[in-house]
This record gives sequence, structure tokens and C-alpha cells, in this order.
Amino acid sequence: MFFGFEWYWWLMILATLVIAIPIKIKFMKWWSKREQDKKKEQHGKWGDDE
Repeated sequence: MFFGFEWYWWLMILATLVIAIPIKIKFMKWWSKREQDKKKEQHGKWGDDE
């Protein structure tokens, strides 16, 4: 036992992190691209090419 958890709980936590971190990174990249596209769309809508 480590911090009161059995070994299989640590495997579950580790598996969750291994799955969640790449998904989060992919989501953050997608969100950033989406926000940039929104800004470009707003500028193009009014004819401002800044």
C-alpha cells in the first residue's frame, strides 16, 4: 500500500492519466486553432485586414 491505495488503484490512475493527457493536448490544440479561425473570420467579415 502506498498512500493507502492498493496497487491496482495506482494502475487505474496511471492508465487514466496516460489516456487523458494526450486527449487534453489534442483538445487544447484544436481549441487554439478554433479561436484563431474565429478572430480571422471577424476581421474578414468587416473588411479589416489587420
